[in-house]
Formats: sequence, C-alpha cells, structure tokens
Amino acid sequence: MTRLDCSVVNCTYNKDNSCCKDNIHVGGQGAKVTDQTCCDSFQERRYDGMRNADDIPSKPTAVSCDATNCTHNQACKCHADQIEVCGADACQSDDTRCGTFVCECK
Repeated sequence: MTRLDCSVVNCTYNKDNSCCKDNIHVGGQGAKVTDQTCCDSFQERRYDGMRNADDIPSKPTAVSCDATNCTHNQACKCHADQIEVCGADACQSDDTRCGTFVCECK
C-alpha cells in the first residue's frame, strides 16, 4: 500500500491533507505528463451537511491506477511508497493530479 498525501481540500474524503478513503483510483491512461492524470475518486465536498466526526485519514491507502506509463505502476496498482494528489481548487476529478507521476515513456 501507498502513503497518500492530498492537497485537494475540496474533496469530501480530505481531512488534514490526508485521505479518509481506504482506496482510490488514479486515472490517466496514456498519460505522459502529470497534467494528464487525475484522482477519479474525487468527490466535491458539500458544505450543506455535517461531516462524520469518525472520518479518519487512511494511511496507507490502496491505489489502483490507469496511468500505465508511470514508473510506479505495476499491473494497474501504484507501488510508490508515497504519492501526492494535488488540486487545491478542484471542483471535479479532472482538476486533480497525481503529483508523483513519473513517465517511463519510450
């Protein structure tokens, strides 16, 4: 499993720059640069209700990944020790990025 740091404060799963979801999915099939990746698990935070006080950031987190060009991707799973998901002003998953993406493009 991977340690996940997340700066996507608009995501409902984000608490204290960590993810409260025990698994995420990174999109980016065919990605050659970080901007072509995203966190498909992103859900925009709605402020019209109470948050669950029991939400506990999950570290480590299982990360499935479509970015098969990434050096950390093995059989569609991330094997990096730590990743960062970025997108502080995100309103949808396409506004997020896997900041740890490294292309092993040929």
